[in-house]
Amino acid sequence: MDLVKRESALWSYLTSDLRELIEDGERLVVYITREDQKGDISDFSFAVFPFAKAYEGFLKKLFFDLGMISHEDYYGDEIRIGRILNPRYIKEHSSVAKRMFGHSQARKALSEELWETWRIGRNRVFHYFPHNFRKLSYEEAMDIVYEIVRSMTKAVDMCDIEVTSLADIKKVK
Repeated sequence: MDLVKRESALWSYLTSDLRELIEDGERLVVYITREDQKGDISDFSFAVFPFAKAYEGFLKKLFFDLGMISHEDYYGDEIRIGRILNPRYIKEHSSVAKRMFGHSQARKALSEELWETWRIGRNRVFHYFPHNFRKLSYEEAMDIVYEIVRSMTKAVDMCDIEVTSLADIKKVK
């Protein structure tokens, strides 16, 4: 099952490690889609994980390729994508999302979509809150997976980016 079409601009844009995460996620989806597996699992959050991790890597690469974060940020351990995308958090990196998308309505909408996808596909899935314990049904997990893929595809289509090989990124210092 190819949730990201291999001939797509998105697939071409992804680095090999991000492609591997997508492929792992696709294999999980095939496995859990089998009817005999669905009844044995109470929480399908695990099916979102490889896609959410690929989404984080994708956003870091996108921000780097757009010149919004530095080489040090890209390879560093300190950058927090959620803070960068969060429209209420404007201290870090002078709000990368605002600088990236400017005042264009379509790009502002994309920025909001990337944030919402992050919030739903990562924060709500992987954080534990005793007062709001959340399990994902198969359908909910698949909706999130599809939303992550849609958001990445839309960002590649809307942003004027050059495909940069990882070797090129490593040369920049």
